[in-house]
Amino acid sequence: MKIRQADKHADYDKVWDIFRNVISTGDTYVFDPDTPRISLEKHWFADYMDTFVAEDENGVMLGTYIIKPNQIDLGNHIANCSYMVNPGYQGRGTGKLLCEHSISFARKKGFLGIQFNMVVSTNEAAVKLWQKFGFEITGKTPGGFRHKELGLVDTYIMFKNLQTTDSEQISK
Repeated sequence: MKIRQADKHADYDKVWDIFRNVISTGDTYVFDPDTPRISLEKHWFADYMDTFVAEDENGVMLGTYIIKPNQIDLGNHIANCSYMVNPGYQGRGTGKLLCEHSISFARKKGFLGIQFNMVVSTNEAAVKLWQKFGFEITGKTPGGFRHKELGLVDTYIMFKNLQTTDSEQISK
């Protein structure tokens, strides 16, 4: 599997397929399941973000992620990321590789941390994966997400300090 910078023109349709399939379930992302295709540009290919894709050896797109400043100006030293794995290819370690890549890329770009503003609490696989990479739950919003099947569920704010080494965070 290789991860590379996405090409907005060449990869748009494949990224859209992943995006559409992931948000259609209404259980992990805030995007309306009926988000129109044209909106992908502002959500996944905006000028202020970097977009990456993961492909297998045959060029099949397995996943994608974005990384951007979490806030503007005096808050732009903290990154924010969003990850999506093609539902048909889950369980192959794609999320793990996307997370590893994003941490490395964030450090290279000079970010001091990565914050996830809204991780749906019922997305237990994602919460556990992020925790394995040293992300800590630093806050909770009660009923912060309208889950398509479960109704209102809590969301977490998760943070990883990039100024410490991964071994320092794991030993906590």
